[in-house]
This record gives sequence, C-alpha cells and structure tokens, in this order.
Amino acid sequence: MNSKSHDQIQKLALTALFAALCYVIFTFLQIKIPMPGGDATSLHLGNAFCVLAALLLGGGYGGLAGAVGMTIADLMDPVYITGAPKTFVLKFCIGLITGLIAHHFGHITYQTDKKKIARIAALAALGGLIFNTIFDPLVGYFYKLLILGKPAAELTLAWNITATAINTVISTIVSVLVYMALLPALKKSGLFFQVGKEGSSK
Repeated sequence: MNSKSHDQIQKLALTALFAALCYVIFTFLQIKIPMPGGDATSLHLGNAFCVLAALLLGGGYGGLAGAVGMTIADLMDPVYITGAPKTFVLKFCIGLITGLIAHHFGHITYQTDKKKIARIAALAALGGLIFNTIFDPLVGYFYKLLILGKPAAELTLAWNITATAINTVISTIVSVLVYMALLPALKKSGLFFQVGKEGSSK
C-alpha cells in the first residue's frame, strides 16, 4: 500500500471519528431550548468539531464529518428529525468554507509560526461558522414556513439567531484552542496531514 492510499484510509477513519464526536456532543451535551409549536433550538459544540475536522483533514472531510454526525443526531431526535436535510447541507458547507479559508488561502498545514497558525485557524473557523450563523436561521425559517407549513416559524427565528450566534462564538474559541493543543501530538504521532499545496503565504 502506497503512502497516499494509507493517508486516505487514515483520513477516512478520522472523519468517522469526528462524525461520531459531532453526534455524541450534539446529542448528549447540548442545552435544548423548547420553542413554540413543538420546535426547539440548542446550545452545543457540535459545530466546533466539524470545524476542527476541516482544519485537520480538509474541507471535504470536515464537512462530511459534521454533516453525517449531526444529521444522524437529528434523525434520532423527534424534535429535530424534520430538519435533518437542512442540517446535512449546512454542516457540510461549514466544513467546506473552513477548509477553503484554512488550506486554499491560508495554507495552514505548511505554516510554522504558531501565532500565524492560530490566526488562520480563527479566521477559517469564523468564516465557516458565520456562514452558519446567517444561513442556519434563514434556511430554517423558510424550510419551516414553506416546506413544513409551520406558522410558528417567525416566532422561532429570533431564538434561532441568538442560539446560533452564541454557538458560533463558543465553537470558534473551542475549535482553535483544541486545534492548537493537538498539533504537537499529531505531528509526533504521524497523524498530521499537509492539506492542499504549499503557498506563498508561508
């Protein structure tokens, strides 16, 4: 087995691990906030591990981890089950955007200066999570109103915006701190992957 195939297998295994982490953290560590019409929103760190996977493995792998893990969590919860398709698309986009900023523009895995790495990681995390902050409540609003026909969509919009914004702040901080803490151990263990191509930003 060549090194490229070996790396891909390791990335797929780590993607599955991050998907499981997203599921467990969203399912068991969330603070659920009930809302009118039988809906709910929640404070959680699931997005942080979607971002972390994208920083470590690349946008596609990170997006897949978040999409699969949190979509399964939605499908297992009667309150969130109708929002599973929305979750899959939005979490996949978080990973793609984070990965694009971190690896295509920032070339984060080729950097050596810790401050620069932290700065790129924070910008990438914010990019993916701000997208989610804007589009999660909006897509949720139109999804509930047009597809599910729920008149309570307007009542839940403000709560969704607030909860998503809080999640963005917390998830950005957690994902960057954990990423920076993991780097030395991953480099020593051989599980650190250089994603994309080395750029002039090094």
